[in-house]
Amino acid sequence: MESTRWLRLAGLGIGLAALSMGCAARPVVYSNAHAGGSAEARIERDVEECLTLARRHAREGRALGRDAARSTAGGAVVGGATGAVAGAILGSAGRGAATGAAVGATSGLLRTLFRSRSGDDPVLRRYTERCLADRGHDVLGWR
Repeated sequence: MESTRWLRLAGLGIGLAALSMGCAARPVVYSNAHAGGSAEARIERDVEECLTLARRHAREGRALGRDAARSTAGGAVVGGATGAVAGAILGSAGRGAATGAAVGATSGLLRTLFRSRSGDDPVLRRYTERCLADRGHDVLGWR
């Protein structure tokens, strides 16, 4: 019964991570205030195109999948071992191991997802900045 509660909490955590996917970091581009609305639309289009090219070039999805698998498996192992010890002390090593593995795996997965969406990939950032510079834009930073 207790491990079911933990699995529900893990599902909630994964759901919250999925909602946060839209919060990825984006470049802030210097724009000439006198350029008008058409320039803003061009900047936005160029940012989208450069981000898409950067993701394709950096193979972000493939690296994210590999990192997520490693982090999830590592979290499950550490969580399972910790849960087994706690369960043995409290009277149920098997239940403790299962609960610990579920919590550890979820923690590892969420850590990878949040890290990947915060714009921490230096290759992706650098590629995007270079692409935008080639199109005549000046990147001030990321938000």
